[in-house]
Amino acid sequence: MNFIDVILPISSIVLIGYLAVAFQILSKDHMQILSAFVIKIALPAFLFCALSSKNLTDLWHPSYVIGYGVGSLIVFGMAYLIYGKIFNNSLTQTAVLSMGASMSNTGFIGTAILTLLIGSHAAVYISLTLILENILILALVLTLAEAGLQRGGFARVFKQTLLKVIKTPVIIAIVLGLAVMLLDVTLPKGIFVPLEMLGKTASTVALFVIGGSLVGIGLSALDRQSFLLVAIKCAVMPAVIFSLLWILPNVSKEMLFAGTLLAALPMPIAFGIFGQHYGLNERALAPLMLSTIVGFIGISWWISFFWQS
Repeated sequence: MNFIDVILPISSIVLIGYLAVAFQILSKDHMQILSAFVIKIALPAFLFCALSSKNLTDLWHPSYVIGYGVGSLIVFGMAYLIYGKIFNNSLTQTAVLSMGASMSNTGFIGTAILTLLIGSHAAVYISLTLILENILILALVLTLAEAGLQRGGFARVFKQTLLKVIKTPVIIAIVLGLAVMLLDVTLPKGIFVPLEMLGKTASTVALFVIGGSLVGIGLSALDRQSFLLVAIKCAVMPAVIFSLLWILPNVSKEMLFAGTLLAALPMPIAFGIFGQHYGLNERALAPLMLSTIVGFIGISWWISFFWQS
């Protein structure tokens, strides 16, 4: 399989999604419904089925956890210093902007692309990355953002945040999948097969929705801070993750590829949602849209780099 064989199917599905909305075959509201289907149904089903059929050896990647976890925190800390100290944003704004720099669209775009590239084994890296992003970065962001608004003490806010994270469908699916794997339970076909069928729709529907979501994007609010944020996310973060995984022991080429590709992804949709919730509005939406465009260019470059090496 060459580079074109990898990129062409991905680009084609994104283009079909874009044309479907551009020609009003489907609307933006339909994209939101399909997006919710992927995040709350298809992706949890995919992760559960993939993890429940693995063994502990497949998931035991301490170097990946250390490399991706430490790398994410390094990028978060870098953005936190830049936007808090240099640009003098408030604590809440700084926390949200740092999220944009250090979190990827792992569950959505990551699932779509990585599954097409390495198959069901993508679930291992996606699961580990989602756990790290939710437990480390998202919990840290929400805690700092709420603390900046003085809505309670640090411990109380952190506890509430952690409870929210644990209740998300993706995290529940990961926990259940791990439990089935560790207990060595064989699920009845009447349960496993329908979930497997749902899970197989995750990558294709996600790519379709990404294309539809690109219609009518607005970049008018971009400024110096926005361009810097996109540069940190799409260039600095994958470089940091690649460097850490490169020097750590017991890192396979597949692991290096998966970690770097996930780090190079655009910002998560949640960044735009959090930005609106905490009053950043266009300051979050504009870099989110730009990162989607730049991120796809970066992903193509990284795929080409690994395919030729």
